[in-house]
Amino acid sequence: MSESAQQPKRKWPWFVLAAVIIFLISNAFWIYREVRRVKWMKSLRETNAVFSPTPAPQLAVTNAFSTNGMVWIAGGTFWMGSEEGQPDEKPLHEVTVDGFWIDATEVTNEQFEKFVRATGYVTVAERKPDASQYPGVPPEKLVAGSIVFKPRPDITSLDDHFQWWEYVPGANWRQPEGPGSTIVGREQHPVVHVCWYDAKAYCEWAGKRLPTEAEWEFASRGGLVRQPYTWGAEQVPSGKWQANIWQGQFPNENTQADQFRGTAPVKSYAANGYGLYDMAGNVWEWCGDWYMPDYYGNAPRKNPAGPNESFDPNEPGVMKRVQRGGSYLCSDLYCMGYRPSARMKASPDTGLSHSGFRGVR
Repeated sequence: MSESAQQPKRKWPWFVLAAVIIFLISNAFWIYREVRRVKWMKSLRETNAVFSPTPAPQLAVTNAFSTNGMVWIAGGTFWMGSEEGQPDEKPLHEVTVDGFWIDATEVTNEQFEKFVRATGYVTVAERKPDASQYPGVPPEKLVAGSIVFKPRPDITSLDDHFQWWEYVPGANWRQPEGPGSTIVGREQHPVVHVCWYDAKAYCEWAGKRLPTEAEWEFASRGGLVRQPYTWGAEQVPSGKWQANIWQGQFPNENTQADQFRGTAPVKSYAANGYGLYDMAGNVWEWCGDWYMPDYYGNAPRKNPAGPNESFDPNEPGVMKRVQRGGSYLCSDLYCMGYRPSARMKASPDTGLSHSGFRGVR
């Protein structure tokens, strides 16, 4: 018998075989998960196309673009996100944006009314829901309206935010609290109950667009580097509140230490370093980007425009757009959304009593 024939067959150690088996199983699971994710995202896009509101008629753009009421932001490189914030604010990373014009204030009721008068535009909250988009819902429930903040005195837990929100028939930008309310005397307050589609329509008419999330954060920081607030490091410097947010036991008690229970007229507080007002508090502001919680991990480092798809782990199946800046409902006890790095998201067809916007060019 030859020498080679007499050699015993080599046996692999058991732990090597186990590692190979685990590797193969892990790869198979990853491939399966990615296939499922791609199919799922495709179905989400199709669902969003079906359930998006009926498009408004094409609106004529204003004859000439004006920078009145806008501020030029020269652009530059900044640190976006936060190491101390929520998971979707991480990782802290450097981003560069080109220069742009941005509205010095949130769009006001007066400004939005001019748009409506010029175009005849009807906001989503003022349209009767399409029965074909809500199968199984009784016809009497399909009425125009919007979502209004309405806390109850018996709320003791902050686990369920639906406790202090209520769908109110007839609520819209003209009637912020519902039938019987009005914007008379609130002409300089930010317009509310505007969804992403409404904000986009206004911007197109005005020769503008919604800001990207990166543009918004760069502008909100006012030239400050990695500060927790748009005005600096202290929340209440010299004991003076710098933004319209909630003070007291949320959501039942608002001490109004900042002088306001609801929205405040724009320019009620000092501007940031770039001359922009209410980049913290007052109302959440729509951005152009789709929302993804982990977008920062692989976003472009120059002029990021947001992902091509959306996912919110709290509401899988609902595609959402980004909102920034916080609102008069933001509280240290529940929501610290008035920080420049804080991110919020909402379905683009949903307007609420603390949702507004500003435009860029």
